[in-house]
Amino acid sequence: MKIEKCQKIPNQKELEKELSEYLSKKYGCQIKVMSPMMGPETAGIDQVEKKKNDGGSSEIKFEMKPAELEAYLNQYVVKQTEAKAVLATKLCTHFNRIRYENRKKRFRKDQVVGRIKNNIILVGPTGVGKTYLIKLIAQKLGVPFVKGDATKFSETGYVGGDVEDLVRDLVVEANDDIELAQYGIIYIDEIDKIASSNNFIGPDVSRTGVQRALLKPMEETDVDLKVAHDPISQLQAIEHYRKTGKREKRTVNTKNILFIVSGAFNDLATIVRNRMQHQGIGFCADIQSKGLDSKLLSNCKAEDLIAYGFESEFIGRLPVVAVLEALEVEDLYEILKNPSNPIILAKKEDFRSYGIDLKFQDRALCLLAQMAYSERTGARGLVSVVEKVLLPFEKTLPSTNLKHLVVTENVVNDPQGELARIMENPDEPQRNAIYLRIIEEERMLVQEKLSEMKNHFLKSHPRVFNHDRVELVMDIHLTTGLSLESTFDELLLLHSQIRDFESQFYRRHCFNIHFDDDAVDEILARAMQNDTSATAICSEICRDYDYGFKLIADRSGQIEFTLPKKAVTQPDIFLEELIRKSYREQV
Repeated sequence: MKIEKCQKIPNQKELEKELSEYLSKKYGCQIKVMSPMMGPETAGIDQVEKKKNDGGSSEIKFEMKPAELEAYLNQYVVKQTEAKAVLATKLCTHFNRIRYENRKKRFRKDQVVGRIKNNIILVGPTGVGKTYLIKLIAQKLGVPFVKGDATKFSETGYVGGDVEDLVRDLVVEANDDIELAQYGIIYIDEIDKIASSNNFIGPDVSRTGVQRALLKPMEETDVDLKVAHDPISQLQAIEHYRKTGKREKRTVNTKNILFIVSGAFNDLATIVRNRMQHQGIGFCADIQSKGLDSKLLSNCKAEDLIAYGFESEFIGRLPVVAVLEALEVEDLYEILKNPSNPIILAKKEDFRSYGIDLKFQDRALCLLAQMAYSERTGARGLVSVVEKVLLPFEKTLPSTNLKHLVVTENVVNDPQGELARIMENPDEPQRNAIYLRIIEEERMLVQEKLSEMKNHFLKSHPRVFNHDRVELVMDIHLTTGLSLESTFDELLLLHSQIRDFESQFYRRHCFNIHFDDDAVDEILARAMQNDTSATAICSEICRDYDYGFKLIADRSGQIEFTLPKKAVTQPDIFLEELIRKSYREQV
């Protein structure tokens, strides 16, 4: 029996070609068969994956100096001079060193072995701004940032959160850019709650166990992104294998991830005091004043934290200690007076959403600070007292025609009574006079701050900014609550959108248009007031202009048009007048 040799089985592309030719001959037209790839397709996929993960470290172009970062923090955070200096210095050094090491990667033999990261431990009572400081820094640096509470974690293998989940969350914050996530910040609050209890019997998986689980991530380890309790990572792995036919082990290295932990550390001052008394530093045994706590804590050493209940290996990975002071009444008042404080800004936005302009009298801020201090919860007390005072007004005033509210001493002392008086006489002259005076005072303060910034923008962007537009920046800042820096940046963006629209209009319709300065000012103001793009406003203005310009061009050949303010405020009337003028000139 003769066995014929089997022909080679065609691959997918050959099958597609043969089927296309057969169907084209049968039906007399060009037909192309296409089907999805069923087998591993490595060509192109690896390049896509590489492009997806490309960038991370290239986005780290951090060159800020410690003094610059400290000056930025001073704009937002009251007091805490020592803590701001420590954080600004150590974080700037951390990221500048990363940038420096990335530039000399080719000299791998010169890499320092056993380098210790400047992980930081923050010590301070509740409500002094520990979390707020770290969020501000992460925002300014533009690096991924995640926060977790130490009390929610347990040792790996037990019921509870896994500390490595924080590293995985960094990847989510970095939009799945693993390399960028490797330069993030992990902030763990309530760290004092995982200090070991001396009277605990058995495995302490939620205290010392968590400390042990944090040891490797805080130093350097590779964290696997694919875990059994995360279905998304499992699906991503399956999808990658379906596309490439390769198993991918996605890991995050924690070498450059900075860990910052914080806690109130109650009774830590007592441990420091006892040590210093024993060493004969000069502190008397009968000193019990809590006012000295921050001074004592500034002398905190590793042995004090170990005596508090932390493992020596854990404290060894947190070489930097920063102490935050408790806030007094004067500090709480300064927080409320700060134009960048989120408490008053948030409350103003709440009322602004109903079309009500909210203002605060200085004496009212003093009373609010005193009420908050009595709650002994730091800056958090400010939020609760402001909400308590303004809640009746927030409930009632949106249903009225009232356009402004001034929080006076009477409002703070007797909210319900003052609300009744406002409802009875909403246009009381004395109340309106206070409102106008506060507006004028705010304007003067903004002008002082603006004078420091406007010269820079006038010099850097002379074609964008003039004195009128600087005034527009101030008006928008006062009416919307946006920071001056954000308002300047927004105006720059809107101006570029206007010029881009002019270029796009020429490419689409072959007509050169140019908005003059008055027209640009009107578009900028309208865009900022309506919280929309300049492109959308220009499109609405010019929806019929291409047709009108064509009529003019057919008669006169004109293809260049300068658009004044009237073209923005009354586009239909302006176009009609322009067409009539063109026809009269041709008669």
